[in-house]
Amino acid sequence: MEISVMDRAHIGDAVKLANRLWGEDTERAKEFEACLQQQDFVIFLAYEAAVPVGFAQCQLRRDYVEGCDTSPVGYLEGIYVDENVRGAGVARALLSQCEAWAKRKGCTEFASDCELDNEESIRFHAKVGFTEQNRIVCFKKTL
Repeated sequence: MEISVMDRAHIGDAVKLANRLWGEDTERAKEFEACLQQQDFVIFLAYEAAVPVGFAQCQLRRDYVEGCDTSPVGYLEGIYVDENVRGAGVARALLSQCEAWAKRKGCTEFASDCELDNEESIRFHAKVGFTEQNRIVCFKKTL
């Protein structure tokens, strides 16, 4: 397995994997292109025999992050591994790259979130050392 930082040449690979996680988004390639210019954003891609099999997107958050005491905080925005290679350490390797990147950026804390009903993600987070900080229900009202 090879892990690399996304560059312009690999945006298509990142978009394909991100769409599997979050659903199709025709603007995602433009968003990722714009993010390449940001210092507080990174995507790591995992490849097996030159085939993209996973990605992890992280960034620095400077606003309040649930359960954290410092700023900025490294934040795992999303992680996805193809089903046919799950359980082989790909997600753990991607997360390790994200954490190392956040440390190089001066972070002493790293955080993440997932939906309340995403049991697979909750198990993953616990397995790789995250501790649950809070559970919330978010509300909205149209004005």
